Amino acid sequence: MTAQTYLAFDIGAESGRAMLASFDGGRLSLSELHRFPNGPVRLPDGLHWDILRIWSDVKNAIGMAFRDTESPPASLGIDTWAVDFGLLDRTGALIGNPYHYRDSRTDGMIEEACRRVPRAEIFEQTGIQFLQLNTLYQLLAMVVAQSPALEIAHTFLTIPDLLNYWLTGQKFCEFTNATTTQFYNPRRGDWAWDLLERMGIPKHIFPPIIPPGTNLGKLTPAVREELGISEGRCPQVIAPACHDTGSAVAAVPAVESRFVWISSGTWSVMGTEAPHPIITPDSLRNNFTNEGGVAGTFRFSKNVMGLWLVQECRRTWAQQGEAYSYDELVKMASQAPAFLAVIDPDYPEFFKPGDMPERIRRFCKLTGQPVPEDKGAVVRCALEGIALKYRWVLERLEEMLGYHLEPVYIVGGGTQNRLLSQFTADALRRQVYTGPIEATALGNIMMQMIAMGALHNVAEGRELIRKSFPLSVYEPAQTAGWDEAYDKLCAIMARYPLEAGG
Repeated sequence: MTAQTYLAFDIGAESGRAMLASFDGGRLSLSELHRFPNGPVRLPDGLHWDILRIWSDVKNAIGMAFRDTESPPASLGIDTWAVDFGLLDRTGALIGNPYHYRDSRTDGMIEEACRRVPRAEIFEQTGIQFLQLNTLYQLLAMVVAQSPALEIAHTFLTIPDLLNYWLTGQKFCEFTNATTTQFYNPRRGDWAWDLLERMGIPKHIFPPIIPPGTNLGKLTPAVREELGISEGRCPQVIAPACHDTGSAVAAVPAVESRFVWISSGTWSVMGTEAPHPIITPDSLRNNFTNEGGVAGTFRFSKNVMGLWLVQECRRTWAQQGEAYSYDELVKMASQAPAFLAVIDPDYPEFFKPGDMPERIRRFCKLTGQPVPEDKGAVVRCALEGIALKYRWVLERLEEMLGYHLEPVYIVGGGTQNRLLSQFTADALRRQVYTGPIEATALGNIMMQMIAMGALHNVAEGRELIRKSFPLSVYEPAQTAGWDEAYDKLCAIMARYPLEAGG
């Protein structure tokens, strides 16, 4: 049979990629068509995304897929990070550049929200963990500031929904991203209208919610004309799991029902699949979240700061004239002493861009521990802290669910950090499978294939991914020292209980 081609856009906080997948009827193959940088842009009014550059790169990649490949894609889909959004006026024009979730305008907004609606009630209505980056607090900041943009807004769209609107003219919010806003009610299956009203957020701006795998139709005539694509060759635009973690988890190549997944990248997200939201006093106390998944599932999970710590260390050292590759930093970390100091990666000071090595050293001083001076020690401290926090999350998961979870699947770009993968196996004392690296793009493609009729369901898609992409396996090895380090982390968390935004 002729191979069928699909185009997936996976746009993250550091970069975006356009990935081409080819399905020959038995296996998938994946290749990178276009990569482009992405990151914050600071303006006098705060930290923003350069959404017009992102849009330009999306269009350029679609043009490349039709101009430079033998088999143009039958469909395309976009996934991005969550929580950020654009506002449209009544004519459909974008009102300003979307803000970046690390902008400081949300400082203090969790407290302001809880003055308007009790914390327990917010969680009862949404089941979402309290992070100051959540869309709820971004919009509340606009309410408090009496933002003119909010006054003239006609439509709210999350970032992938905005790009889908520009591609197709369709104004919808896709389910997996809508659930991350902290104003979606998973029990009612709709926006949390009462919560929005009590926060003073205008309710008329929110469009209908669609499930992952929805076919949005073809490119608009204007986009087709700009890119030189005839209507007969025009791809279908599918809304996959538009939240990148939703797509990544869809692609976890698990065969077990009670497994743990970690989507590892700038952020780590760790959890398990559940058939319904788990909204209990314990999940509120532990600040876990219930985000929408594919095929009617929910991702019961928790965010961990992740490789952002190492990324910021690398950026800081590069600014100081010392540029290192990630491989070089990991090698230095592997040679540094183990357990010199223990950090909580979710400590609030680690959340915003800045001098991360100095912040890690300050945290160690604050908590009365030895201070990592050289670069390898700083990176090892960060990686050990991430693995130890994974253990804390796993223990809370098993406590709340009442059963054992194994094995652990790590997907995403963070799987390339083999040292962190081994630390995870050692700290958790669990077998760890890593791969595929491009899980997010593959989950995106899998949902396109289901929408286009090439696959029947998620189980069939996961089997295809297992068959097409090899996994690496890590067994617990050097477990000595992890228990003592974990006890230190728990003591630190008890003394300094705040999380970033929580």
